[in-house]
Amino acid sequence: MNGQKGKRQSKKKTAKNHYRAVLCLLLVSAALLAVCIAFAIAAKLRGGQAGRGSQGQAGYECKVPRPELDVELLTVNEYSRPAIALEKVNGVVIHYTANPGTSAMANRNYFENLKDTHTTKASSHFIVGLEGEIVQCIPSREISYASNGRNVDTIAIECCIEDETGRFNQATYDAVVHLAAWLVEYFGLEVSDVIRHYDVTGKPCPKYFVDFPSAWEQFLADVQAYLQAYGVS
Repeated sequence: MNGQKGKRQSKKKTAKNHYRAVLCLLLVSAALLAVCIAFAIAAKLRGGQAGRGSQGQAGYECKVPRPELDVELLTVNEYSRPAIALEKVNGVVIHYTANPGTSAMANRNYFENLKDTHTTKASSHFIVGLEGEIVQCIPSREISYASNGRNVDTIAIECCIEDETGRFNQATYDAVVHLAAWLVEYFGLEVSDVIRHYDVTGKPCPKYFVDFPSAWEQFLADVQAYLQAYGVS
């Protein structure tokens, strides 16, 4: 009898230990599942914010359509394209060429020729022409020589002008609004991160937007409206 009793107790003990093992396994599995769900939720939240703060993250598709770009990259040289990495984009700086009547390509070629003339150091990531064409001179992952102390963390846009007032014609204006809005979304910026060269150095550039601050405020409002039109708040 004692032998049978001992066997029954042993079986009970074994069953109890098995139950505990199964319970522990279930608890561990539940904990792992909770962790996985938490990571998935966090990843989804990050993904929802990627459009504004992605810093040009690969695979992200902007809501604002990419403007048509004529990519005419400058030759790498120390006077206009030093090929220094732009680690992070914190703003977009608007400039004007101060050369009335000149085209986007003419200004691009001026930057290119600096490698031979060595007269100064100057360039811009983009130049918007009198017909609304956009020429890209510098990759957006490299610095340009345009915005002085903000070269290290901004994208520069030069804008062509028709006359000494420095006012953009409608084609140029519309293209700059589109380009600025796209860059704001692409690099996860705010419209308040779009600034004038004047705001960096006090230089009257772009002239019309310095002479008429209300025109600048309207420009920023138009950039914001462009973003909102594509569902970017």
